Amino acid sequence: MLVLEDVNVFYGAIHALKGISFRVDQGEIVTLIGSNGAGKSTSLKTISGLLRPKSGKMTFNGENLAVVPPQTIVAKGISQVPEGRLVFANMTVIENLEMGAYLRKDKAEIKKDLQRVYELFPRLKERSSQLSGTLSGGEQQMLAMGRALMSKPQLLLLDEPSMGLAPILVKQIFSIIKEINESGTTILLVEQNAHMALSIANRAYVLETGKIVISGDAKELAASEEIRKAYLGG
Repeated sequence: MLVLEDVNVFYGAIHALKGISFRVDQGEIVTLIGSNGAGKSTSLKTISGLLRPKSGKMTFNGENLAVVPPQTIVAKGISQVPEGRLVFANMTVIENLEMGAYLRKDKAEIKKDLQRVYELFPRLKERSSQLSGTLSGGEQQMLAMGRALMSKPQLLLLDEPSMGLAPILVKQIFSIIKEINESGTTILLVEQNAHMALSIANRAYVLETGKIVISGDAKELAASEEIRKAYLGG
């Protein structure tokens, strides 16, 4: 589905991604884990078209993504939930959700997808006419996820969905991520909470200073002493 081969990305003179290669197959949850500054968010921004690779190959369903503008990448079936949520604070919940479907023309299907989002996140239905900037952090995370789902993605990119949330909300968000995946959406998850990420993922890649240093089955990595010491707090 998504394949990156030897991708290099720079921020000016800074070499942020150093020849990374990984793949995400249809139906999977794949997670990128690593410490701050490892290149996790940069990887997602590159896939979304917000950053351009200097070299390397990036394909989605066999098509070259490296030269495609961000809005076309969304139309092709990739949607990102950005780090920090970035909801439109001065717009209502329903307006934010409608923005997620901006590129779509299938009105009947949009209605169905809106109901699906409300089933996943009942709180959003209760708050549909409320300004998004007045929602709690957890509600804004739900809204950012719902907005991304409104574009009907084949591949959902999640950047730090648990950041700043209370433990009980983190569990809820991860349970919903699993449900989204089980209903047919492939997920690439960037997450500092490595323990939670590995608990729901099929496969994982560990990034360190812009390079992939370890990859494998998520359950095996969660059981690895090396990974436990480095990323799971012992």
